[in-house]
Amino acid sequence: MNPLLSQLQPYPFERLRQLFAGVTPPEGVRPISLGMGEPRHPTPAFIKDAFTDSLSGLASYPATAGDPALRKACAAWIQRRYGLALDAATQVLPINGSREALFAFAQTIIDPTRAGATVVCPNPFYQIYEGAALLSGATPYYAPSDPARNFAVDWDSVPEDVWQRTQLLFVCSPGNPTGAVMPLPEWEKLFALSDRHGFVIASDECYSEIYFQGEPPLGGLEAAAKLGRADFRNLMAFTSLSKRSNVPGLRSGFVAGDAKLIQAFLLYRTYHGSAMGPAVQGASIAAWNDEQHVDDNRALYRRKFEEVTPLLASVMDVALPDAGFYLWARVPDALGLTDAEFARELLAQYNVTVLPGSYLAREAGGFNPGAQRIRMALVAEAEECVKAARRIVQFIQSHP
Repeated sequence: MNPLLSQLQPYPFERLRQLFAGVTPPEGVRPISLGMGEPRHPTPAFIKDAFTDSLSGLASYPATAGDPALRKACAAWIQRRYGLALDAATQVLPINGSREALFAFAQTIIDPTRAGATVVCPNPFYQIYEGAALLSGATPYYAPSDPARNFAVDWDSVPEDVWQRTQLLFVCSPGNPTGAVMPLPEWEKLFALSDRHGFVIASDECYSEIYFQGEPPLGGLEAAAKLGRADFRNLMAFTSLSKRSNVPGLRSGFVAGDAKLIQAFLLYRTYHGSAMGPAVQGASIAAWNDEQHVDDNRALYRRKFEEVTPLLASVMDVALPDAGFYLWARVPDALGLTDAEFARELLAQYNVTVLPGSYLAREAGGFNPGAQRIRMALVAEAEECVKAARRIVQFIQSHP
């Protein structure tokens, strides 16, 4: 067996299952889960229709590079969303969801024969970053988020000798679980570090279309263009239809950026067997070409956050995030509970599931930046999210 597999830590939801072992929620209280970030709004009918209309393609092997029509649809969306003109043939590549591609990209980039191969990622973070680093033969380095700056990542805390060893940097903006969006000056800082040390930046942007006020979140490619980096050197942006279009089961997205990285990634994926099925491609083309359903989806999330956030803010340290569909709340100190204890007692007493923040982070520099936080995914219907929030308020107010 690959010895690197032994370095993988249990996935957060496996840890949650173990935490809840032996817990019996109260009878007659309907369960509400805010634990998993799985979109639950209905999939638009036109996307399902496009899927079934494309079933005739099942008789042929799909190309790893994807149908040119899909790549053009992705490039056209980038043009509309960010005002950028990309070459669909060389700067865009379909992927089977951002999770699969983020993992595979690390295997493409990392050279484990170089001493001290390092992957830098935010902390807390999406767990695939860590697994991708470990199984590529690299060592993860965790850059902490700063609560004083709305949980922006403290890139300045990363030592120079770590940057010198870094081959890949994972950026998540809007962030999971914090919802923080990275502003242009921080992109400028990371691009300068990339130029100095030669590492590649993988920008995870799967929450980019769920925002609540003002301008849409700045994207990595958009930031590069604003800073005169029209070739997007050493930059790859990852995006997905899962959250944008409520199709997590479709497993569809795309990467875009540096043409040299696209070429190398396509080579890897050709051998990896990552071609997207024709029905998925047909549905994806329809989804990328339509914005009305995205506007409607965003309005549903906006309503939920407007109703839920004030309720929880009355008893917890929590605020509207920059973007995304998570609330990142602090467990009140007066309760005397850890984040894991809070989650377990909340389930036992009120049948509401939340995810302990410490499960989404690693202890680094003597502390876990996710500790004493909980992540709540507002993915259910508005009424259900409000009901869950009221139960949480009652739980906190009634706790001795």
